[in-house]
Amino acid sequence: MSSVRVFVGTRKGAFVLDSDAQRKNWQVNGPFFPGLEIFHVKASPVNPNRVYASQASEWFGQVIQRSDDGGKTWEPVGNKFLYDGDPGTHQFYDGSLVPWKFKKVWALEPSLTEAETVYAGVEDAALFRSTDGGMNWEELPGLREVKGNLWGPGAGGLCLHTIIQNPKNPLQLFVAISAAGAFRTDDGGKTWLPINKGLHSNYELPDPNADVGHCVHGLAMHPSNPSVLFMQKHWDVLRSDNSGDLWHEVSGNLPTDFGFPIVVHAHQPETVYVVPIKSDSEHFPPDGKLRVFRSRSGGNEWEALTKGLPQKDCFVNVFRTAMSVDSLEPCGIYFGTTGGQVYASANEGDNWDTVVRDLPAVLSVEVQSLP
Repeated sequence: MSSVRVFVGTRKGAFVLDSDAQRKNWQVNGPFFPGLEIFHVKASPVNPNRVYASQASEWFGQVIQRSDDGGKTWEPVGNKFLYDGDPGTHQFYDGSLVPWKFKKVWALEPSLTEAETVYAGVEDAALFRSTDGGMNWEELPGLREVKGNLWGPGAGGLCLHTIIQNPKNPLQLFVAISAAGAFRTDDGGKTWLPINKGLHSNYELPDPNADVGHCVHGLAMHPSNPSVLFMQKHWDVLRSDNSGDLWHEVSGNLPTDFGFPIVVHAHQPETVYVVPIKSDSEHFPPDGKLRVFRSRSGGNEWEALTKGLPQKDCFVNVFRTAMSVDSLEPCGIYFGTTGGQVYASANEGDNWDTVVRDLPAVLSVEVQSLP
């Protein structure tokens, strides 16, 4: 029988949640790395027992952890992230120039095709790759050559937080950076293009239509239709039908189009989920109602999914990597909050159950579907 494994990274450790295909009864395992920030945990689609975790601490620094038994036991692997050559400078919040400095790993993305290859998105923003299971890391410096001197941090820092590999063309990668924008490579990371045409940042940039500098919060793709991308921007929900060459807004009837996560249904390429947040200064749901919104038409027309979610006095946030889907039938949707709750829907968002509550603030949620 199929089963589901949910990896949860929090401010104070990692947790692994296990259930069968019914997704009603859950076993909570952890905390792993108690007391330490775990920014991201993700399993390899090629080797399901291989799992990577990004552990960050002001005291102990950055540590990449690896498991080869599905998250039961862990060991540290390579932790040396060096920019290629002289990285130069980038912009700071006030427009001054500051040198590039490695701070932490925000995102880990195991390759869809190669068991020992994994990508890491870091702060200050850059993309690294390991081809030996995380033991050694090399930067793909072509990304920072795309006007990296004009990139500046978002409120959370200058972070590369999203990495997507095209399953039909593994040499094509998409990344998103706050606050630089979205970028694409078609040659495995050697050269990159900014893919921000159609984005408008009227309040954040002197030139609202600039080709870099936009604060992109997240990207999503359905593997069956990789030329279609969905984006949650600082403000606006958008889509592209040509691999990011041009974007158009699909916020439609959302109560607010500010938010962080965006995911696509596992079996329906035009079904998209977002979690609207009131504003960039008030990071909680509008009216204190925690609502996931679903569009079955690829955007513009959205419906609120509320059954089982708190509809009053709820003032949590949902971070950009804290929402994911499984590949079972019907599709399961999962997300975690800064209040420490992890919610799951086993029926495409129609109803929600609380898997666990009172965890530390949730930073990331990733789901693994097992045969």
